[in-house]
Amino acid sequence: MNAPDARSARALRNAAPRSPVIAVTGMAFEAKIVRGRGVDVVFAARADWLERALSDAIARGCSGIISFGTAGGLAPDLAPGALIVAESVCGPFGELRTDAAWSARIVDAFAGTPVARVTRRGKMAGVTAPVKSEAEKRSLHGSTGALAVDMESHIAGAIATARGLPFAVCRAVVDPAWRTLPPAATAGLRDDGTTAIGPILRELLHEPAQLGALLKLASDARDARATLVQARHALETARALAFD
Repeated sequence: MNAPDARSARALRNAAPRSPVIAVTGMAFEAKIVRGRGVDVVFAARADWLERALSDAIARGCSGIISFGTAGGLAPDLAPGALIVAESVCGPFGELRTDAAWSARIVDAFAGTPVARVTRRGKMAGVTAPVKSEAEKRSLHGSTGALAVDMESHIAGAIATARGLPFAVCRAVVDPAWRTLPPAATAGLRDDGTTAIGPILRELLHEPAQLGALLKLASDARDARATLVQARHALETARALAFD
C-alpha cells in the first residue's frame, strides 16, 4: 500500500462511528442527565426490563458499561451529594470488579472541579429491593463494608463481566445512612423508571406525618442531582466516557 492509500485507510478508520458507552440507570431523570454524545442510556426500575434493554443495547454496539445515577448511603460519614466511583460491586452475583483504568480516568476527570471534594472510592452494594430504613442500611454496611447501595449496578456489572466489556460505577448519594425513607418516597416509582405523582399524594393523605421526611429527601435529592450534573459535565470535558 502506498502512502496515500495508507492515509486513506487511517482516515476511514477515524471516520468510522465508534461504539457508544452504555449508561445504566434506574430512573428517567438520571437517564436525562447522563445521555449525550457517545453515550446511550438504558433505564428501568424492574430488573428484568433493565436486563433486556441492556442486552438489546449491547447488540447494537457497546464499548463499555457505566452504572450512573443515585444511590442510598451506607457509610455514616457520607452526606447527600457524595459521589462514589466504585472499585467493586457486591450483591446477588458475588463481587464484581470494575475496570481499574476506566475508573481512574473517571476520578482524574474530576480534578479541579467541585466534584473532586465529594468523590470517594470503594465498594458498592447491589440489592434487588430498596433499602429503606436506617437499621437496614447500618446492617448492610456492617456486613459488606460498602459505601452505598443501588439496584442497578450489580445487573450492569454482571452483564458487562459476562460480555467481556469494561465496567464502571459513578453514583451520587441521595438518602444518607441516617435517613429512613418514608413509604411515599417509593410509592410513585413505575416499573419503567418514571414517577407517578398520584400514589405519592395518596400515601401523604393516608399518613400526612410523612411530609417532613419527604421534604428532607427532596432536599437530599437536589444535592445528589447537582453532583451528577457536575460529574457528567466533567466527564464530557475530559472525554472520560469515550474509548478511542
